[in-house]
Amino acid sequence: MTVRINPSILSADFVNMQRDLERIGTADLVHVDVMDNHFVPNLTFGPQMVRRIQEVSPIPLDVHLMISDADRWAPGYAEIGAYSVTFHVEAAADAVATARAIRDRGARAGIAVKPGTPVEGYLDLLPEFDQVLVMTVEPGFGGQSFMAQTMPKLRALRQVVEADGLDVWLQVDGGIAVDTIGIAAEAGADTFVAGSSVYGADDVERAIAELRAAAAAHAH
Repeated sequence: MTVRINPSILSADFVNMQRDLERIGTADLVHVDVMDNHFVPNLTFGPQMVRRIQEVSPIPLDVHLMISDADRWAPGYAEIGAYSVTFHVEAAADAVATARAIRDRGARAGIAVKPGTPVEGYLDLLPEFDQVLVMTVEPGFGGQSFMAQTMPKLRALRQVVEADGLDVWLQVDGGIAVDTIGIAAEAGADTFVAGSSVYGADDVERAIAELRAAAAAHAH
């Protein structure tokens, strides 16, 4: 199984964004958290900033929309050039239609679920998506502790992905560090968002390599 490490720029220095993007050139994608202070109680940035990040990033963009009215806004991030656009099912009226609109614009389409949201209703719909993001913290702020009670959702998703031979990435976001990444990998995750455990390290490249090795040791 391919292990992907996607550092979150939520933990980067927003004033020195280009510098901090260049520091993570050995990662797979850069995780870009868009928050609207409505769906989650925090505010980051919108399309203009994401467009600029797209222009200077050495690696593709993995955009995570923590915003209301995802059906309306999500396709626009695909148009900006993001490699992957993930929106929350809790904020979408029609997740399948929105995913199709994202794919039509050339990006991979992902859905995200909060810790309290079950995945059972989406298991039959997995072919419509390219990624499922299981939040391992309540979305909104970086630096929170990993919630191991979300792992059964990953196992259920992994079972369907493997049984049906689907190309669906299973991503986790929240509290991912060297001591937790193996738990998520063992449960079936293959794509890992890490913020403070990457940007808080003295040696960012080494931190990415250590996360990758720890995940690979427990991967399916």
